[in-house]
Amino acid sequence: MPIELPSHCEVLVVGAGPAGSAAAATLARAGRSVLLVDQHPLGRDKVCGDGLIPDAHAALARMGMLDAVMARATRMDHVTFTGPRGGQLAVAGQLAVLPRRELDALLNEHAQSLGARFMTPARFEAPLVDTAGRVIGARLKGAEGSFEVRADWVLLATGANAASLVAAGVCERHTPSGVALRGYVQAPHLAEQGRGLEVVWSRALRPGYGWIFPAPGGIFNIGVGVADSHNDLGGKGRKKDYNLRELFEAFVCVYEPAARLMREGRLLGELKGAPLRCTLAGARWSRPGLLVIGEAAGSTYSLTGEGIGKALETGLLAADAVLAGEGAEERYERELVALRPKFELYQKANRINAHPWLAELLIWRGRRSPRLLQRMEGVLSETVNPGNLVSVRGLTRMLFT
Repeated sequence: MPIELPSHCEVLVVGAGPAGSAAAATLARAGRSVLLVDQHPLGRDKVCGDGLIPDAHAALARMGMLDAVMARATRMDHVTFTGPRGGQLAVAGQLAVLPRRELDALLNEHAQSLGARFMTPARFEAPLVDTAGRVIGARLKGAEGSFEVRADWVLLATGANAASLVAAGVCERHTPSGVALRGYVQAPHLAEQGRGLEVVWSRALRPGYGWIFPAPGGIFNIGVGVADSHNDLGGKGRKKDYNLRELFEAFVCVYEPAARLMREGRLLGELKGAPLRCTLAGARWSRPGLLVIGEAAGSTYSLTGEGIGKALETGLLAADAVLAGEGAEERYERELVALRPKFELYQKANRINAHPWLAELLIWRGRRSPRLLQRMEGVLSETVNPGNLVSVRGLTRMLFT
């Protein structure tokens, strides 16, 4: 049933992915009038690895949604890393997989249960701006044409596509940071108990990686990603020559579990690609009256391509800033500045994807050093600096200590 369109709300959240729904839920719980809009209907598909690593668990717990999500997800306690020579290392962690179609619907419904109103289709066209230059709402495109909604705050959670960033006047880089391709394969007989997430490096996949993540119902999320698919030259970027379908075929050729999955399983639908925005770069994080959150703000990690947890976190940080009142833009920017060094370290650690022998070295040494394995578990849980593992000093320590 369509909602009655308000002429004004306290907070207009554009984009109902993890970041948008997290912000909407937090603000609605605090008693703010929230309109959450998206250009797609509830339960739309989203190209993603679907992995929930510890930062996502922490954010979901803060939202009071961890139990509900885990009840639907496939839980796992480790991720297996495979190097170019076939060496493997299992790294323990609090992990799960839930397709974004289901995760986003759960989070959206949670926000609505707390009082946020949801409207679709509604595509962001432009901000409404007062004479002082402050954003005071947005013009949206619905099924019957364009309409305006005025708001005290606009939160832009429109993902990796640059069009909304350009329209909002906050785009600093039109091209994405990376690209990924994934498919769903149904193969219940391969859903072995205790199987973890699988991440694979190979010379054939340079400068990217492959993954297989077991999802609920005997379905596997299988894909490849390149976290550095564009050079950032003068803020415009230059696309490198990567063919993701060829990269996917190479993954199937070099990694037998992937070959078996494609050989014995049933591909559900088509392989789908998507851009990634990483390292909290590519967009201004705010302008008066508007905050940019989630992947629109570059909330995905370069090394892993993981973005759900940090998208949730930016949504929560933006909601906290709005609730704090005056100076919300400055507060939100300070919080992201505090996060940026961690993103930059993951960007440095991204050299593993370009030089997979580093992964082989980490795996070889990790199998022999409980201390190093513990540090790798710390990287997964974000308690250890990942840059130290692939720095000159870190490599020296691995070899000689």
